[in-house]
Parts: sequence; structure tokens; C-alpha cells
Amino acid sequence: MVNRLGWGGFFRLLIHLPSFVKLFFRLARDGRVSLWPKLLLVGVLAYVVLPMDLLPDFLLGAGQLDDLAVLLVGAKLFIRLCPAEVVQEHVKAIAAGA
Repeated sequence: MVNRLGWGGFFRLLIHLPSFVKLFFRLARDGRVSLWPKLLLVGVLAYVVLPMDLLPDFLLGAGQLDDLAVLLVGAKLFIRLCPAEVVQEHVKAIAAGA
């Protein structure tokens, strides 16, 4: 991930992490977002939280990488499945401090 983003991009991602969390929370509560993206988000969070994994977490590095991969792919897919105008509305509201 760091190789793809570079260290600067990686740190920018970390800085914006609270905004991403707000965006996901707001979209999950928005009635204009259909049930399927919301179920995907619940499934991704369940995979990360529940003890069952594709790669056990006791395999240092590899066990955490599968959780991170599922989280990143699931987050990206969640955003893509939400209506673009709804996502933009929430992004603008978060940027404005709402």
C-alpha cells in the first residue's frame, strides 16, 4: 500500500481517516442509499471484527493483511454502490464542517 501511495499519500490517507469514517457513517444512515451497500458494509465490518479469517491473525503480517485488504476493497465498493450525488453531498457537508 505504501509502495502504491508513497509515504506522503499514506500519511494523507491517515490524516483523512476520520473524514472517511464520518462519510461511511453518514451514508449508512442515509435513506437514499439502498440496502445492498449497507449490507456490504456490515459484512466487511463483521469480517474484520469476527475471529474467523481467510488467514489466521496469528500469522504475523499475513493475518492482518487479509483484514486490511477486505476493509479497503469493501470500503471502495461501498462508496461505488452508493448514489454518486448522495456521496458528493455528504463529502461537501463534511468538508464544510457539518
